[in-house]
Amino acid sequence: MILVTGGTGLVGAHLLLHLAENEEPIRAIYRNRNGIEKTKSLFQRYQKEALFSKIDWIEADIIEVPSLENAFKNVDYVYHCAGLISYDPNDELALRKTNIEGTANIVNFCIDYNIKKLCHVSSIAALGNMASHEVEITEATEWNPEVAHSDYAISK
Repeated sequence: MILVTGGTGLVGAHLLLHLAENEEPIRAIYRNRNGIEKTKSLFQRYQKEALFSKIDWIEADIIEVPSLENAFKNVDYVYHCAGLISYDPNDELALRKTNIEGTANIVNFCIDYNIKKLCHVSSIAALGNMASHEVEITEATEWNPEVAHSDYAISK
């Protein structure tokens, strides 16, 4: 089984659609039911409503360790798409809590449950300000600590 964190977000919802199209057994975590409805509307937009019912939804939060216990049962692979996105300097503590501590929780569960593979998904914004780069940013672009970065980029 595949577990997807952040399945109610933009990237995670599209990933769920792709996985469901490939007949993969999927579990996804959510923090509130309204998020599930947004993901369901994506499936409806692509006329794939029948695939949506294949997702095993479990209420959990990546920063609440006890809530993750049930999510990891019988899971082999994890796509970690959950995270907080903000460029407001006032959100620094929340960004660190979610994006650093929450990711550490997912990694620890993957170790504890002998997960075969973990894929940590993020946006290209995690690599910093596009305007400060003269070349195309890709997954191979190195982090430059000499350049100013947003709290979001630092937390990712």
